[in-house]
Amino acid sequence: MSDTDFAPDHDVPIEYMRRTREYYQTLGFGAPYRWAHHADVPFARPAKKLAASTVALISTAAPYQPDKGDQGPGAIYNAAAKFYTVYSGETARDHDTRISHIAYDRKHTEARDPNTWFPLPLMRTLAGEGRFKLAPRFHGAPTNRSHRVTSDVDAPEIYERCRQDRVDAALLVPT
Repeated sequence: MSDTDFAPDHDVPIEYMRRTREYYQTLGFGAPYRWAHHADVPFARPAKKLAASTVALISTAAPYQPDKGDQGPGAIYNAAAKFYTVYSGETARDHDTRISHIAYDRKHTEARDPNTWFPLPLMRTLAGEGRFKLAPRFHGAPTNRSHRVTSDVDAPEIYERCRQDRVDAALLVPT
């Protein structure tokens, strides 16, 4: 994937993205952070109705690591809680995931509802109602700020895990 595939730098839907780009530049990187988003997105009509589809959850939430400092709702940015490789977990049980490793707008967001970053319990409920089949595993996508690693390493790994689970569709919940 080349940089020419990305949408123009000014094409950002949310104002905090501009502030984040400027913040990265002030950290001394020499240039503002370039968000990986594309002008064209290849959507495809699903082959099956949702009720007959197996759906996977893909989240950027991090597994809670008690030895890595405050990771609770409203915690300050905590780089120690980041993770750098794809992880997976069983969807049949609960998991403690957090988002303190993400740079989000803590001034206007309290981050108290875990369904906003890891809606697995809700997905189990909806699957139990027959709205779709829930994949046996969910997957955690690292947020290491590298377009190359995300495209060349993490995305193919998640794709392979979804393929192994015979997933028809995925719900990506970025934080």
